[in-house]
Formats: sequence, C-alpha cells, structure tokens
Amino acid sequence: MSSIQAVAESYRLFNPRAYLQNNYVPPRADFTSDDSIMCWKLRRLHEACAKGEIKGRILVDIGSGPTIYQLLSAFEHFQETIMTDYLEVNRQELKMWLNNQPGAFDWSPYFEHVCKLEGKGEPWKDKQKRLQTRVSRVIPVDIHKSSPLGGELAPGSVDCLVSSFCLEACSPNLEAFQKALENVVTLLKPQGHFLWIGALEESYYLAGEARLSVVPVTEDIVKKALCTAKCVVREFSTYVIPPSMKVGVDDVTGIFFVWAQKNASK
Repeated sequence: MSSIQAVAESYRLFNPRAYLQNNYVPPRADFTSDDSIMCWKLRRLHEACAKGEIKGRILVDIGSGPTIYQLLSAFEHFQETIMTDYLEVNRQELKMWLNNQPGAFDWSPYFEHVCKLEGKGEPWKDKQKRLQTRVSRVIPVDIHKSSPLGGELAPGSVDCLVSSFCLEACSPNLEAFQKALENVVTLLKPQGHFLWIGALEESYYLAGEARLSVVPVTEDIVKKALCTAKCVVREFSTYVIPPSMKVGVDDVTGIFFVWAQKNASK
C-alpha cells in the first residue's frame, strides 16, 4: 500500500462476518486443542492479567474489529471498558453482541474457556453479562492521528490498552506503523499497561472480497518500536503457526504477544 489513504480505501470492502469465519471458528479457534491459536492467545492474556499488576479505572481496546475475546481477562480489573474501531461495520457488529441482538456472533465458547482458565467455577453467562455491562462505549478510532480517539479521551488518561491485529494491519509501511504505535501510547498514563497481540511476517489477509495488505514485522521490529515509543517490554511470547492452522486466508507465520508498560516519565 502506498499511503494511509490507500489502506483506508481497501478496508471499505472489509466483511466482518467473513473475517470471523476465517479466524474465530475451528481450526484456529479449536477449544479441544491447547495448541490452537486462540487457546494460546487467551492463555497469554489470562496469565498476564492474573499477576495482579494490570488494573485501574479505564481500559481501552484499540481497533477492536468485530471481536471481543481480547478483553475477556483484562476487563475484570477495570471500572470501565471502551471498545474502538475505524469501521462502522465493525462497531455495529460489536453493538449487536453487546445488545444481545439476533444474529450476533456466538462468543460463548470463548467465555467458557476463559472461565476454565480462571478456575473459579463461575458460570460463563455471568462473565459475559459482566463484560456487556462494563463496556461503556464503542467509538471510532484512527491510529494515524495524533489523538487517535479525537476528543473522547485526553492524552495520558488511560490505565491500560489492549490491541490485537490492528497496527500492522492498518499501516502502509513501517514508518506509519511506528508513528501509529506512538500515537496510541500517548493515551496511556505514565506506567500504564499495554497488552498487544499481532501478526509476525504477514503481508496480507482476506475478509470476504477484501484483500488487506499488512506490514510484515518481526519480533525485533516490534521490540524496537516499543522502545522508540518509550515503553518497556515486560513479557514477550511468540507462537509459530502450525500447518493445521494455515487455512488459506493469510500468509502469517506466527503471532506475538507483548505485555509492555509506558515509561514512568511523561
């Protein structure tokens, strides 16, 4: 992609339901196998949040897409959760689920799995209702603006950010990727937390008729980008995509999970 505008144009064809079907049902979301991509991602998020350090008042999910799984562990530790996406179709998909509307995607297997990880014996429907109550807003975001959420939240007001498969998928090149990360990090309070999941060495993915370009990144690129954005890496894990998870909808070779923390000084 030659420009940020070109990236935005390519997303006009993005089909949320096709994206969910490609990535959030078996084999990639096979809860009978601990080796599936989704089990790995949920376990990383659970273990980071279980340490007790990640907590506060406001949690913001940057580039939620049409998915909610990335919040299932973190939201419990915050008073308010805000979801965001650039695309109206994704925001509508999220609102369908939040409002229990007919035809909404079924996230119940995800809640069941996370409840098992937590080991409290809680009915998954209780956790689901709690998340639906805790999400206060679903709002637009533009990671390429210096104030990604416009006037919705002031810089330095957010306790924790979550983001999954957004920054590398919505940037035309590494320079824009770096700047987008820096823009997003401005939202965090000093020592605020950042839980980040992304694709390694991916150049494209499919979502219906849309073929979306991705900036290929490596573990080293991600770590250096965080350092430049004045964040300290607390944990970094990678998952190599096995042949059984390569289903022809992208060319991703792996997934990274990072728990980072913004530097104490502003």
